[in-house]
Amino acid sequence: MSRNTETVETYLDGFRRNDHAQILSCLTDDIEWTVFGAFHLKGKEAYDAAIEGPGFVPPPRLEVVRMVEQGDTVMAELVGSVRRDTGEEMRMSMAEVFVMRDGKIAERRAWVIELKENDHR
Repeated sequence: MSRNTETVETYLDGFRRNDHAQILSCLTDDIEWTVFGAFHLKGKEAYDAAIEGPGFVPPPRLEVVRMVEQGDTVMAELVGSVRRDTGEEMRMSMAEVFVMRDGKIAERRAWVIELKENDHR
C-alpha cells in the first residue's frame, strides 16, 4: 500500500470511529473540502467543525468498494450509511477524490448520493 493510500485508509478509519484527532492528523493545514451540491470549506478548524454534519449522528458506516491512485490523487468509491438525528438511517453511495501533498490530504472533493429505494436509486 502506498503512503497516500495508507493516509486515506487512516482518514476513513477515523471517520468510522468519529476520531477527530485521527482525521485531522491526515490533513494539511490548508485543507479544502467540497461536497458538491452542499458546501465548500477551507482550513482544519472549519473541517473539524463540519465532521459530524448537521442533522447526523456519528459515526457513519463506510465501506470501500474500490480505491485507485494516480500520481498525487487517490479516488475512492464508497457505500455507507449514517443515522439522522430523527432516528432514520440514510444510505448513500459516494465518490471521493483526495488530492495529496507530502502524504497528507490537501483537498477532498466528494459526491454523495442518497439511496432511498435500493443500491442504485
